Amino acid sequence: MSLISKLSSIGKLGAILSFSLSTILFTANVSAEQIGSVDTSFKLLGANHKIVIEAFDDPKISGVSCHLSRAKKGGISGSFGLATDTSDAAIACRQVGPIKIQAELKDGEKVFKERTSILFKTMQVVRFLDKKRNVLVYLVYSDKLVDGSPKNSISTVPIRPW
Repeated sequence: MSLISKLSSIGKLGAILSFSLSTILFTANVSAEQIGSVDTSFKLLGANHKIVIEAFDDPKISGVSCHLSRAKKGGISGSFGLATDTSDAAIACRQVGPIKIQAELKDGEKVFKERTSILFKTMQVVRFLDKKRNVLVYLVYSDKLVDGSPKNSISTVPIRPW
């Protein structure tokens, strides 16, 4: 293997690692707190497949919290964060205090994002405001760089006095 060929391979690896690192740093805007989990399948080596329950607060609306349940792959690849999780997720959002909108809201704005594979796949929660009914609508879905999934779930929070 020539020196130029070796340098080209190192350059490609560097570009992939750089992209991966930027993806990890970019998606760390709102973190979720793990509430609990249940095993769904036993794996002899590595972690078991499981369903994880996580919670996060809406970053622009105080008084609203969301709980997500999602599938998480285990095994050796899952234990090292290399597995691609399925697109299965559910969401429940509730008013947990006085609702105070702290900044201007945009329909379809991301309020939560988490990687579900080493590259290119994420689970996202976006928020919409149904002005006619005075309700916040939260949508969870999974996407990939090339082909996303139609699996989704929504939750609504009526804006009412506490």
